[in-house]
Amino acid sequence: MAVWNPWRGCHRYSEGCRYCYIHKGDSRRGVDTNDIVKTDKFTAPIEKNKKGEYKLKSGQLVYLCFTSDFLLPDADVWRADCWQMIKERSDLHFLFLTKRIERFASCIPDDWGDGYENVTVGCTIENQEMADVRLSIFNNLPIKHKNVVCQPLLEQINIAKYLNDVEFVVVGGESDHQARPLNYDWVLDLRQQCISTNTHFEFRQCGTYFIKDGKQYILKVQQLCSQARKAGINC
Repeated sequence: MAVWNPWRGCHRYSEGCRYCYIHKGDSRRGVDTNDIVKTDKFTAPIEKNKKGEYKLKSGQLVYLCFTSDFLLPDADVWRADCWQMIKERSDLHFLFLTKRIERFASCIPDDWGDGYENVTVGCTIENQEMADVRLSIFNNLPIKHKNVVCQPLLEQINIAKYLNDVEFVVVGGESDHQARPLNYDWVLDLRQQCISTNTHFEFRQCGTYFIKDGKQYILKVQQLCSQARKAGINC
C-alpha cells in the first residue's frame, strides 16, 4: 500500500465535513486548509531511482489524494498530469474518494471510455440526502470499480437500490469530542443491504460516541478501528 497526495488542502463541502480530521490537524499546526497547494510528491508514481526503476513498486494499491479531494475545482489545472501518470503506471491500482462526484464527468481524460482498469472511485456519503443526490449520479458514471464510503455515517440510510454496480461499501463513525453518535443498528442495516445485493461490506471504525443495544459508549481514537474489527461483521 502507498499514499500519493499530489496536492493538499480542501474545503468543507457538506455535513460530513463538519469535524474533518484534515482541518483539525491543520488547525493545530497553524495551516490554512483552504489554501490548496501542489506538494513535492506530485510526480511520486513516476519517479525513478538511480537504476531507472520506479520507486513505487509494481502491484501496490495507491491511496490517492487522501488529504484533499481529487475532483476539487482548485486542482483542475493539475489533474490532467495526474491522469497521465495513472495511465503510465497501469501496474499500480489507484483509489480515490470524493464528495464531488457531480464533477466527475468533466474531470476525466479524453480516453477514459468506460473507465481505467487500474482506478477505483469511492463516492462518500453521510446521510440519506447525500446518498440520494450523489449515488444517483454515481450509478450512471462509466467507472470500472466503484466503492461507496458511508463515513462519517450520521443517520440510518437506505442505499440498496444504488448498489448494483458497487463492489464495496465501507461504514464508519465520526472521531471528535463533538462527534455525532454512530448507532450500531444503522451499521447492521447497511450490512444487510449489502448481503441482499451481494456487495462486499466493511465496518471500518466505530464513532467516538457509539450506541449499541440502547447504550452509548465513549471510545478513544485508538479504539475506533479495533472495536469495529472485533464486531466481526465484515463480509
